[in-house]
Amino acid sequence: MDIALLKTQQNWIRDELSRTIEFWLKHGWDHQNGGVYTCLGQQGEVLHTDKSVWMQGRGGWMFSYLCRVYGPKQEWLDFARSCLEFGEQYCVDHSRGRRMYLHVTAKGHPVRWRTRFHSEGFFCIANAEFYGLTGETKYLDRAKAAYELYWNLFHRLIEDPFEKDPLAMPDNRIGYTPDMRTIDLPMIYLNICSVMRRCDPENTALYDARADQCVDEIFRYHRKEDIHCTLETVGPDGEIIDSPLGRQINPGHDIELSWFLMEYANYKGDRELHKKAEDIFHDAYTAGWDEEHGGLLNLLDLKYGAEQDIWYSCKIWWPQTELLIAPLMAYRDTGNEAYHRIFTQALDYCKKQFSDPIYGEWYNGFSRDHTPFKHEPFSKGNPNKGPFHVLRALCMTDKLIDDILNNTPKGE
Repeated sequence: MDIALLKTQQNWIRDELSRTIEFWLKHGWDHQNGGVYTCLGQQGEVLHTDKSVWMQGRGGWMFSYLCRVYGPKQEWLDFARSCLEFGEQYCVDHSRGRRMYLHVTAKGHPVRWRTRFHSEGFFCIANAEFYGLTGETKYLDRAKAAYELYWNLFHRLIEDPFEKDPLAMPDNRIGYTPDMRTIDLPMIYLNICSVMRRCDPENTALYDARADQCVDEIFRYHRKEDIHCTLETVGPDGEIIDSPLGRQINPGHDIELSWFLMEYANYKGDRELHKKAEDIFHDAYTAGWDEEHGGLLNLLDLKYGAEQDIWYSCKIWWPQTELLIAPLMAYRDTGNEAYHRIFTQALDYCKKQFSDPIYGEWYNGFSRDHTPFKHEPFSKGNPNKGPFHVLRALCMTDKLIDDILNNTPKGE
C-alpha cells in the first residue's frame, strides 16, 4: 500500500469536492423559485432556465448525503430541502398517481414528460436520505410512495397514467419495444433499495427481497459471461437482439453496476457475488478504456466497437466518475494493488481533462481526442449533468480512502 500516494490523492479529492460543492451552491441554486438549474456554462452562467426533474431528486439526495457523511450543514440542508419542495410542488403530477415530469420551467410549469420513470427513482432516494437526517416523516412517506410506484411501473403491475397521454414521450431509444428488458431499471432499483434500507431499517426485509430480485434479473438476462460483456437491452428471455440497440454496451453503466453489486455483496457477506461484480468491472474496463487517448469511451457496439457511431467514441463526464468509485472500492475490499493502479490512472486522467481548478466542477465532455464539442464547448451542466455524479464520486472516494488507510471493515 502506497500510503503517501493515497494521502496525496485524498487531499486533491477533498479540495475538488469543496470547489464542486461551492459551484452548485453559488450558481445552480434558484433562490427565487426553488430547486436547481443545471444548464450552466464554464463559469456557472445559466444558459437555459428549464429545470431537469432528475436533478431536483439527485441534487436533493446528494446534499443530504453530504450531510450524512460530513455532518449536517445548514446551507446543505437548505439546498436539499429546496430541491425536494420544488419537486413535490411542481414536478409531481398529483392528479395522475404521483407520476413525475422530466423537465419543467424555472417556475415549475411542465415542459416534458416521459413514460420512463427515473424521475420517481431519484426523488425516492432524495426524500429517504432527507428523512434519515431530519426524521420528518413526510419525506419518508414520499419516498415510500415513489419506491412503490417505480416497482409497480417497472414490473407493469399497474397501468401507467402517462401511457395514453399523447404529449408524453415514449422511451426515446430507436427500436425499443415494451417487451425488451433494459438494465437501467434493475440496476437503479438495486441502488434505491440500498438507500431505503439504510434510511428505513424497519422495512429491511422488503428492500432485501426486491434487491435480490434485481440481482437475479441482471445476471439472468443481461450478463453474458461467455462473451465477457453486459448488455444494455435484451429480449424478453435475455436473447441478444442483432440491432444497434441490442448490441449496445455501456462501459460506464457496467462499472457503476459493478460497485452497486459490490456494496450489496458486502452487505450480504456474499464473496461469490463480489467476484461476479469484479468480473463485470474487468470486462467493462478492458473494453471501454481508450488506450490511445485515455478515458472511458461512451458506448460500444458488440460487433463494431466504438466505430458504430461518433457519439460512441466521445468522452462524457459521468463514466469517468464511475471509474473512480469502482476500482477504489474493489481495492478496499480485496487489497489487490491492480485496482489502485486503475484508480490512479483514472484520477490522473480526470484531473487533466475534466477538472477546472479555476471555476470549479467538471466539463460535460469531449470528442474522443478531447476536442471540445462545438455545440457546448466547456459547459459544466446540462439536463443530465447536475450536482450528482462528480460530487458522489469525490465524496465516496474520499471516504473509501479513509476506509483503506484506517483498515475499516467493509460494508454497504
